[in-house]
Formats: sequence, C-alpha cells, structure tokens
Amino acid sequence: MLSEDEERILTEIEQQLRATDPDLARQVGETTVFTESLRGSRLAIGGVVVGLVVTVLLLEVNAVLAFLVGFGLMLAGGVALERSAREFGRAAGQQLSNFVAAELENLAESGRIARERRDSRLRQRDQDGPGNGEETNN
Repeated sequence: MLSEDEERILTEIEQQLRATDPDLARQVGETTVFTESLRGSRLAIGGVVVGLVVTVLLLEVNAVLAFLVGFGLMLAGGVALERSAREFGRAAGQQLSNFVAAELENLAESGRIARERRDSRLRQRDQDGPGNGEETNN
C-alpha cells in the first residue's frame, strides 16, 4: 500500500495531468489491463458470427466455397478469441498475483509492527521491574 505522501504525490500528478492534457487523462482513466483483450474478444466473436452468416449464405451457391470461406472466417475468429482469452487470463492472473503479493507484504509489515510493540512493552516491563504499575500474580 502507498504511504500518505505517495498518495498525495499521485493525486498532484493526476491533477496536473487533467489540467495539461484532459483527453489523455480521460483515456488513461478508462483503460484497464483488460481493455485490449476485451476489444479483441469482441472482434473475434464478430468474426465468428460473420463467418457463420457467410457460410449459410454461400451454401446456396456452392458448398465447397461455403466451407472454405465461411469456415475459414469462423476458424480465424475462434483462434483470435482463444488468444484474446489467454491474454485476458494472463492479465487477470498478473493482477491477482500483484494483489496477493501486496497483501502478504502488508501482513508481514503488520506482524513486524506487532512484534516491535510487544518487544517494546517487554523491555519497558523489564526496566520498570515488578510492582511498578503492573500487578504480579502470586
């Protein structure tokens, strides 16, 4: 996670970007790691649908032509869809991996802080000695 200073700096950079180039700021704000793969998926599905329509229309003219052209378009669309799905999965996996790594780092930092606090309390108790502010159990 980011510190308060880092958050403040990022906010300032974002405000400067919006002031100097609002179109780029809008584009960056709308773009995610999934944008490109989703666009590719839409195009691939469109290719499959066009291939199916071409196949059906060409069946009345020539079956071999329908197979070659229509099936070729559907095959190309299917391959593009598969590649797009892989890209989407890769991006999702990377995003999940980054999230888990950040959370593990936060947990490790929380554990380190808790240990430091505990050690500080123990050192303070040892310096104060028994009977100075703490009850002893006898």
